Amino acid sequence: MAHMRHDPTSNQKGKITYNSGIVSGIVALAVGEVEGVSLLNTKNKGVKLNFEKQGIVADISVIVDSNYNVSSLAFQIQQSIKHNVESMTKYKVAKVDVHIQDVNFPESSAI
Repeated sequence: MAHMRHDPTSNQKGKITYNSGIVSGIVALAVGEVEGVSLLNTKNKGVKLNFEKQGIVADISVIVDSNYNVSSLAFQIQQSIKHNVESMTKYKVAKVDVHIQDVNFPESSAI
């Protein structure tokens, strides 16, 4: 692994750009950090991002476990995405909309 140092006194100018797939991956990892939640198993993994002037607007579709408080999970998802995207990239997160698409109920044993 290469180690690089940034020297703020150097005169080198540059630009860092992020592919939307990278940001989408960061969002997916952020959702994965929240216990009791999983992203939809679709082509876009339940993540839709719009890069707007005021920041990223994220639409997240998830499945939650029935053992958890849904509103608390949605808040945790929003906080996790905001923290991870803003700490790993130069982007700000303007809004995170969480869409609960399904609830997983534990399988009950036959009586």
